Amino acid sequence: MRERVPRRRLLPRVPAWLATGLLRPLAEDEERAQYWVRHVRTGVLLTQLCGWTTLVHLLVAPTSARVDRALLLLAGGVVLASPLLLVLPLRQMMRDLRGCLLFYGWSLATTAVVALGARLDGGAESPLWAMLFVTLAFMAVAYPPVGVALTGAVMAAAHLFVVADEIDSHVVFTASVMAIFTLCCTFTSANHWAAQDRQVLLLRTQEALATTDPLTGVPNRRAFLERLEQAVARAGRGERAVVCIVDLDGFKAVNDLEGHAAGDAVLRAVAVALTAAVRETDTVARLGGDEFAVLADALLPVDDATLADRLRAAVATVGAGHGVTASVGRALVASEDDVAGVLHRADAAMYRAKAAGGDRVHELAG
Repeated sequence: MRERVPRRRLLPRVPAWLATGLLRPLAEDEERAQYWVRHVRTGVLLTQLCGWTTLVHLLVAPTSARVDRALLLLAGGVVLASPLLLVLPLRQMMRDLRGCLLFYGWSLATTAVVALGARLDGGAESPLWAMLFVTLAFMAVAYPPVGVALTGAVMAAAHLFVVADEIDSHVVFTASVMAIFTLCCTFTSANHWAAQDRQVLLLRTQEALATTDPLTGVPNRRAFLERLEQAVARAGRGERAVVCIVDLDGFKAVNDLEGHAAGDAVLRAVAVALTAAVRETDTVARLGGDEFAVLADALLPVDDATLADRLRAAVATVGAGHGVTASVGRALVASEDDVAGVLHRADAAMYRAKAAGGDRVHELAG
């Protein structure tokens, strides 16, 4: 996964609260990235419509020949240049801060072009400045609320100090209406981002529930198999990984003699102990019943046996009061392996350890 550049490095002089309010990653998955790509396409379409509308306006209600030529060049440039945004690597940009920066730069450029066009077309009397309302509406579903408010303020300032020849009651009223519209867009943006945050939280919760064992809190069989599949793919590129199957000895007696509540407590304690015995980058999972699995990456050959024995000792420690130990089967993920093959060897090794009396480790080579 690509490491994101911290906002602090990109904008070292911007206060943290302002950077957080202005710059938010737009997408964390492909589906959301595609949503923002479609949003860019919609923005390009709106820009094209505004450009063509300006050209029609100039042809129907011309002013002076000099101004007409300048405006024609400006509007024609917008029509020709805006599709170039689609050439950018949009899907990748939407996954980091470049997505936000694209929209901010786009809106500021639009503000500058509209303000210049309105100024050339007669100042405050020109209808061209009204296109800024289109930009504000587009922003409401793209920018965080702080970004909408600040960009809207820039647009109102552009109308006051660039478009208008002088500040009178008419200009102030128009700028006030734009400020009110900016406030409405800010509320819309806040609702949009709140809904998006709720949706992301819901999806993450569902994903966590689908990949987590509810009793022990460690990854479940589904999550383990997905990570093992990735390890198998990496083994094809020469990276090492080892799988250990940990099956509890004497666990059935705990359920029979002490009850299922005591058995559940033992399983939770074993999960904690196994997790403490490995690195943060390793995976401890419950495959079902009293069977656990560990996937460890990038171990040296000499460390494989050490890891397996550490897992065995961890279970022996927490299970001592209940007569519970562990049989551990170990198998190296080979470059020619598949998921089923690795699990079969690790399972076979575990059963040999159990057949030899339990509380021991066995390895089965590929």
